[in-house]
Amino acid sequence: MSEGPVQPPGWAAPRGYSNGYRLGNVLFVAGQIAWNERCELVGVCDFAAQFRQALSNVRAVLDAAGCPPERVGRVTVYVTDKQAYLAAGKEVGRAWRDCLGRHYPAMALVQVADLLEPGAMVEIEATAVFP
Repeated sequence: MSEGPVQPPGWAAPRGYSNGYRLGNVLFVAGQIAWNERCELVGVCDFAAQFRQALSNVRAVLDAAGCPPERVGRVTVYVTDKQAYLAAGKEVGRAWRDCLGRHYPAMALVQVADLLEPGAMVEIEATAVFP
């Protein structure tokens, strides 16, 4: 794949940013929330469901770029409530293994006051390096 924007097939084009961007052998995955392919927020009031969808969206960008999940070197998870993240630990772990397998890159969890999309409780971004 050449350098430039990465867009999963069937997704609406974002406005003002790219879902993913490849520069050389580095892929930057933009912050993904729990939107489905129709840009509808799923899992309203359900942290685990939102985490799963956001992480699935990260995986969709990786797949669109032809980048295997084990090439992800860093993940940042933004949450509006760290207690909700901790309470959903088992479901979060299951979602992680379903989406990225047993690959555990460097990660940061950041609690924020709010996210741009109303109702979003989690946003996940990643950086991957192609071989």
